[in-house]
Amino acid sequence: MKARIKWVENVSFIAESGSGHALVMDGAPEGGGRNIGPRPMEVLLMGAGGCTAYDVVHILRKSRAPVTDCELEIDSERASEDPKVFTKIHFHFIVTGHNLKPAQVERAVSLSAEKYCSASIMLAKTAQITHDFEIREASTAIA
Repeated sequence: MKARIKWVENVSFIAESGSGHALVMDGAPEGGGRNIGPRPMEVLLMGAGGCTAYDVVHILRKSRAPVTDCELEIDSERASEDPKVFTKIHFHFIVTGHNLKPAQVERAVSLSAEKYCSASIMLAKTAQITHDFEIREASTAIA
């Protein structure tokens, strides 16, 4: 896996992934930025969230669970001194579907956390990672 980071100006950078996708990262105005993109540590947190949400949906679909939506809310804390690593991360999954079984969702979340999500497993080296979930029933549209 490769990536390329190009300095634009002040503390703004363009990140390009090896697969050809790009995003702008920037700092807050008080740090010399123009606030035109997420902070690099926000990108790291969003990447971990995307990794684990991907796993959960994939595992549920593979087990033929009738999942229709998945949202992930993340709360985190960072160390107050440099390096300001993440010290706590909480993943709250909101999984929507038709008659989803709590055991299936719990299994998917646990498998991601313990086996498949390389990003969150890597961040667990410095952060205490916790997770929970809620299940919402999908509405049935009447035609």
